[in-house]
Amino acid sequence: MNQETKDTSQEEGFFERKTFKADPGQEPLRVDKFLLDRMFKVSRTRIQNAIRAGAVTVDGKNIKPNYKINPNEVAEIVIPRHVDYSENIIPENIPLDIVYEDDDLMIINKKSGMVVHPGVGNHSGTLVNALAGYFENKELPVMTGNPDNRMGLVHRIDKNTSGLLLIAKTDFAMTHLAKQFSDHTIHRRYQAIIWGQPDEEEGTINKNLGRHPRYRQMQTVFTEENEGKHAITHWKVIEPMYYVSLIQCNLETGRTHQIRVHMKHEGHPIFNDDKYGGATIVKGTVYSKYKTFVEGCFKLCQRQALHAKELGFIHPTTNEKMFFDSELPEDMSSCLERWRKYVHAKKAQKGTFI
Repeated sequence: MNQETKDTSQEEGFFERKTFKADPGQEPLRVDKFLLDRMFKVSRTRIQNAIRAGAVTVDGKNIKPNYKINPNEVAEIVIPRHVDYSENIIPENIPLDIVYEDDDLMIINKKSGMVVHPGVGNHSGTLVNALAGYFENKELPVMTGNPDNRMGLVHRIDKNTSGLLLIAKTDFAMTHLAKQFSDHTIHRRYQAIIWGQPDEEEGTINKNLGRHPRYRQMQTVFTEENEGKHAITHWKVIEPMYYVSLIQCNLETGRTHQIRVHMKHEGHPIFNDDKYGGATIVKGTVYSKYKTFVEGCFKLCQRQALHAKELGFIHPTTNEKMFFDSELPEDMSSCLERWRKYVHAKKAQKGTFI
């Protein structure tokens, strides 16, 4: 039996794609049994859910649950990855801004400042703690058919990024949505305030990303094809204001800090992003009046000015196209309005920028 495991996950840490090739002497065997014999700590029910969700293929083709695998055929499965929080999750009564909810999933509008899942230094107050408290109060199971206490996370956004998050409430829904993320069919559009004004109105950044070799809490761009992980960001300018611009970004992949690192690499870091160079004056002079104005903008938006604005996907059970949109949070919209007034005043004064 030959096994090849490929990490092609677009949402790092949440799902993975594995491939298994049947031996030349393989007797015909139901594909769920074939995969069960080769996957560690994965139940037959989860594998069957993956088949029903279209997340299992044989030689690149979708199959039925009773399909029998033959010699030399290659089975591929996309499945949510086991997440070990290393300790029991404490349910907490933390308010959630729930945009939509049904029996299969929920959409949450996450505020900036909330960590998505527990980790070093963040054992409470996270979205996972909030979800545990919500499910407990509603007398709902943590997640139907979920042995790993994953709380249905199929993607994430950074602590200080705001916006829409998709939560699965059943193992089938989680697997179905994971497959959509893996296939790049999930629609995700962010809006961000960046420093400066790009020369072009829109573009695509196709640069590999990975952990910074010196600063382990940061990500960086790698120029060699065999370094880092594939990452693609499509961007478009919505409102250019010379000093800063409002842009939208569509993600094909979901690497850690992807938009933040890609825009820094392009010379236009996210406004007030203290990790990637946006928390200092990048565009404009450093004279005291302008510096005071920028510091006032930083106080209005005290985090990286990045918001997960739109989310679209196919519903796991109804096959309906779902689409959700959210307003820019007040801190970003207030910051934008202040820049608009500043730029308008500069144009009125001198017909140009300083």
